[in-house]
Amino acid sequence: MPLDDREQRILEEIERQFYEDDPKLAETVRSATLASLSGKHLKWALLGLIVGAGLMFGFFTRNTLIALLGFGLMVVSLMGIVAIARRRVGVAAKSENSFLGGLRRQWRSR
Repeated sequence: MPLDDREQRILEEIERQFYEDDPKLAETVRSATLASLSGKHLKWALLGLIVGAGLMFGFFTRNTLIALLGFGLMVVSLMGIVAIARRRVGVAAKSENSFLGGLRRQWRSR
């Protein structure tokens, strides 16, 4: 639903005020993309997976509780990796320039 003229002017005024108040934050928000944000989350999830595996294999005979915590960390990290991958595939599939977007266009044109 498009904005009417009054709402559009209000939105432009808010945007202008935002850029005047904190230009550094405005530039950060403008340059943030899904790929950059999910890349950071993916790095943390991979680190969690590696640390969890290290804890699990390092302590499975000596301290079962720490090994279980390591396994839990691995599971949570793997869930995060799967969620990031699904989000990336979903965004790519919605893009008309992607491979899946091209297949979708071809399917609709039949």
